[in-house]
Amino acid sequence: MSEVVAIIGTRGFGLPCARRLGCGRRLLLGDVSPQILETTSGMLRQEGYDVTSCPIDVSDRDSVRAFAAQVAPIGRLKMLVLTAGLSPHMAPAERILAVNMLGTIEVMDAFLPLAEAGTVAVIIASSAAYMAPVPREVEHDLAVAAPEKLLACVRGVTGSDTGLGAYWLAKRSNQLRVQAQAPIWGRRGARIVTVSPGLISTAMVDFERKAGSPIDHAVANTPAGRIGVPDDIAAAVEWLASPAASYITGTDLLVDGGMTSALTWTEFRTQDPRDRDQQVP
Repeated sequence: MSEVVAIIGTRGFGLPCARRLGCGRRLLLGDVSPQILETTSGMLRQEGYDVTSCPIDVSDRDSVRAFAAQVAPIGRLKMLVLTAGLSPHMAPAERILAVNMLGTIEVMDAFLPLAEAGTVAVIIASSAAYMAPVPREVEHDLAVAAPEKLLACVRGVTGSDTGLGAYWLAKRSNQLRVQAQAPIWGRRGARIVTVSPGLISTAMVDFERKAGSPIDHAVANTPAGRIGVPDDIAAAVEWLASPAASYITGTDLLVDGGMTSALTWTEFRTQDPRDRDQQVP
């Protein structure tokens, strides 16, 4: 039976992940934009990949379930990579929470029954999660609360009604959910991890730069001395999904060029969603 690599979100990290993981396997690609999905799928087919595509809106439970149902007819789930998400200036806070936080939960729930021995799920979080001003008492709910309770809890956190605050909270929830889910996936012989990118040269980061986010200032203070490229993340995902990482589950891999270390140990600072005077209009 064919091994299936399901990739949700074909822009940014999705395409390089597909190229690295799809050789000799069947690719199941999903994106909220039918046009972008068609273009990416056509490009990969032309390159020789075996591609099945299906539109998906991760904030819509029925859409997520319909996408997951595409796996069994074409093979068994080998890898799941969730890259879909919204950046702080791309949508209102409620929409960011619906996509980045609740959508991730929907995807994990829908794909868990497909997990088997050797399956690996990689959820793209963000280095922003390490800077999230999350009270300790909130972290438990971010990890395990049902969606309705989770939303109520998050709304009580200062800054959650801003795009930046919603983004930080959602990405921290991604990390904590994966930690909490690892034992459950492990009982099926599967692994689940997060990867937290820093600043990577994608259309999303370019959008944030144009919206006024201090991207270039942050890059200038990154110890690696450069902005990342999408293949930096795809390479990390490929390794985590390989047998070489078979003892790694329930944790996060930070791929940020050292930006988090600079924020922790130098005078470099970035935006804080609790300080409305720093909010970019």
